[in-house]
Amino acid sequence: MRTIRLARIAAEAEGLRLRERAQRTAIRIAFGMVAMVFMLGVLVFLHIAGWYWIRQSWQQLYAALTLAGADFVLALVLAMLAARSQPSRVELEALAVRQRAMESAVSSIAISSLALQLLRLTMNLLRRRR
Repeated sequence: MRTIRLARIAAEAEGLRLRERAQRTAIRIAFGMVAMVFMLGVLVFLHIAGWYWIRQSWQQLYAALTLAGADFVLALVLAMLAARSQPSRVELEALAVRQRAMESAVSSIAISSLALQLLRLTMNLLRRRR
């Protein structure tokens, strides 16, 4: 009975952890999409302003390479920010509960299995004595 209860607790903890992770991922995606829309507008206007400003003193090729380099650096910074994602406290606690419950269930099954083997051995010894 204890094993079933522990398995149920582990399943509930895993469900909570997965729900929290899915919610965190959905929120990250939504914020990322909105940020991308605004960033696109900013980039368009920055490109226009930068092109006009750089074009006055540099050749067109160097102006284009400068804008491409700035875009690359910006893309790297945004990619690094998007890659940073820490699990929430609830997610970590649910994972710990699941692991403890699974360990307890496994040890409970092992003890039950040993007790069953011991019972069979005892029964066999009692039958042989008769």
